[in-house]
Amino acid sequence: MSDTVSTRRLTEFSHGAGCGCKLGPGQLAEVLAGVTPPAHPDLLVGTDTGDDAAVWRLSPDRALVATTDFFTPIVDDPRTWGAIAATNAVSDVYAMGGTPLFALNLVCWPSGDLGPEVLAEVLEGGAAVGRECGFAVVGGHTIDDPEPKYGLAVIGEVHPDRILTNAGLRPGDALVLTKPLGIGVISTAVKRGVPAGVQAAVAAMTTPNADAAVAAREAGATGCTDVTGYGLLGHLTKMTVASGVDATVDAGAVPVLDGVRDLIAGGVVPGGTLRNRQWIDDRVTRGTISEDELLLLSDAQTSGGLLFGAEPQAAAGAVARLREQGHDAAVIGFVTEGTGLVHV
Repeated sequence: MSDTVSTRRLTEFSHGAGCGCKLGPGQLAEVLAGVTPPAHPDLLVGTDTGDDAAVWRLSPDRALVATTDFFTPIVDDPRTWGAIAATNAVSDVYAMGGTPLFALNLVCWPSGDLGPEVLAEVLEGGAAVGRECGFAVVGGHTIDDPEPKYGLAVIGEVHPDRILTNAGLRPGDALVLTKPLGIGVISTAVKRGVPAGVQAAVAAMTTPNADAAVAAREAGATGCTDVTGYGLLGHLTKMTVASGVDATVDAGAVPVLDGVRDLIAGGVVPGGTLRNRQWIDDRVTRGTISEDELLLLSDAQTSGGLLFGAEPQAAAGAVARLREQGHDAAVIGFVTEGTGLVHV
């Protein structure tokens, strides 16, 4: 690797920031409209509601959870990027109420620009997350690509009667969010060289949602998702539509990383966040909150927290336990009867 190449930052190779490089929700919906959804008696969760993972029944008391996620560099340290990508990928298993079993690496790598030692660091970052969360990363697949990308295909298991889905919200539920927002904004600040709270963002992105999944199950949740590339309002809208309910969000109760509001006020807004904001425009009724607050609630997250509904007292108990464990969780709203709208 030449001296010139060796000084390049990983994020210089990336056209997007983590999950912000996903296809926009509107564009993806247009693509999927031309694809016939699969159907099988053992396919318990498929593509119908755009849930976080597929679930396949093996027996009356066991089902597999399958998911995949990968993205471009979001930080410059390769091991940290690997850890973030792996934490983000396994989050979908936790969002379904499952336990991860094993995973396969997915790698796109510019072999002429970045040496094998850098890739080894990325893979070790992912493997370390597997060891922390109790699943094995066993091989995978690599291709040569001018833009580096990394992630995992993860297989987990869940009891068929205890699956959490994005269609499970119930009127009367309180809404719990288990991580602060603002990761997309901070990631964009990093790419632009703007000072931002990177350490707090990395700490959030590398914190697995295992504790959050336990809290959701113990609270009796049936509706759950993780907040990633479509932002809080985008993912919540998918939940309300799938569940046939409305939801109200108290913007002031939503946890936010320090300094994010100032960055948005200064014009540091990811392209993915802007696409999310446009997509939810006719799905969200807006009260007195500002446009900047709507952008924050639409911010494209990477390895964000879980969003779940539970009976109010149980939701409060879940938040208390998560805070004792060091998680910045909060009750951020409630669910009512409705037709799929979100009120802010």
